Amino acid sequence: MKNLGNTIIGVVAGTALGAAMGILFAPDKGSKTRKMISKEAETTKNKISDHATELADTIAKKVNVKKATLEEKLEDIATDASLKSNDVIDALEKKLEVLKAKHRHFEKEVNTNGSKKTTATV
Repeated sequence: MKNLGNTIIGVVAGTALGAAMGILFAPDKGSKTRKMISKEAETTKNKISDHATELADTIAKKVNVKKATLEEKLEDIATDASLKSNDVIDALEKKLEVLKAKHRHFEKEVNTNGSKKTTATV
């Protein structure tokens, strides 16, 4: 990106310098030379403006591509996080079921052994 900007500046500056040197060394009247310099300056200004617009468009396109890529990656990360959290919830629910089953089994043992029934909630 930086090289493109430097290249554009170099081309425009070289064109302007070459045109100015050609005009200054041409054997014309002063008024005609001034008009030619003015015209060449206007042309150079327009070229610079066009190149700046092209550069801005190129930068905008690259920014939009990077933005889209970043948004896609963020969406992937969010999806992965959601899936992982669902996996954790599922694992915890299974553990809870196992603990509830162990608790019921423990209560049965306590009740069948004639001990005082304990009530505990999970």
